[in-house]
Amino acid sequence: QVQLVESGGGLVQPGGSLRLTCAASGFALANYAIAWFRQAPGKEREVVSCTSSSDVSRYYAGFVKGRFTISRDNGKNTMYLQMSSLEPEDTAVYYCATVRWCSKQRSGDGVYWGQGTQVTVSA
Repeated sequence: QVQLVESGGGLVQPGGSLRLTCAASGFALANYAIAWFRQAPGKEREVVSCTSSSDVSRYYAGFVKGRFTISRDNGKNTMYLQMSSLEPEDTAVYYCATVRWCSKQRSGDGVYWGQGTQVTVSA
């Protein structure tokens, strides 16, 4: 059974950091391009970052501004999103996903999705 399970969300103060984790099962994450998306209340889901299956190509949305880092540990079949200098505007449900492709300019559509983890940035 293909499954992606996120963890690591929570409440953090502005300027703080969080690391989101997404554990995959039922398939090998190493064979896929992967991505993190987010959806804020009342807004459409948007891509945050993606990386190709070889990790050669990576994309970050403009709003990331060097604050987030996507990574994976193929031995643990797990992907991560390290977030720092968080702002209230980063408040959203964050989703991990495999995507059809990832280039340095954009991400393909999601294929497998996690259930989402809430990130709230507030004083």
